[in-house]
Amino acid sequence: MVKTSFVTSWKKSTQPRKQRKYKYNAPLHVKQKFLHVHLSPSLREKYGLRNVQIRKGDKAKIMRGKFTKQEGKIEKVDLKNGKVYITGIEVIKKEGTKLPVPLMPSNLMIIDLDLGDKKRKAKLENKLKTEKKTENVSKTETKKEPTKTEDKK
Repeated sequence: MVKTSFVTSWKKSTQPRKQRKYKYNAPLHVKQKFLHVHLSPSLREKYGLRNVQIRKGDKAKIMRGKFTKQEGKIEKVDLKNGKVYITGIEVIKKEGTKLPVPLMPSNLMIIDLDLGDKKRKAKLENKLKTEKKTENVSKTETKKEPTKTEDKK
C-alpha cells in the first residue's frame, strides 16, 4: 500500500515520482509556496525581491508555451491544483465553447502587482526598508579605516 500522508521531514529526491508525490500530498499552506512567480526586472529592482506569490488582480505575462508573450490579469488562482487562469487566455473547443487555460506559475512573470491589499503592500514595503538598511550597513563597513597591517605596507 502506498503511503499518502505528507511528511514534513522529507527534504529532496532525484526521483520525479517522489517529487510529484510530495507536491500532490502537500497541505495547502505548503502548496501556497509553489505559487510564487518571478517579478519583472523593473519590479525586482523596485522591491528587491525575485518572486512574489501570485494573486487575483495581478497582471502577468506568459513566458512559455502556446500563449507566449501574451499578457493579462489573473482571473483565478487554483491553490489545490497549483494552476493560474488569466483573462483572455482561452481555448475554443470544436463545439464552439471557450475554456480558460490553466497555466503553471513557473511559466509566468508578474508585470504589475495588485496592491489593493494593505497587508501585501505593507509586506513588500517592509522588505524594501530592510534591504535599504542592510545596504547602508554594508556601505559603511566598506568605508572603514585601514587596518594596522595595511598601514605597515
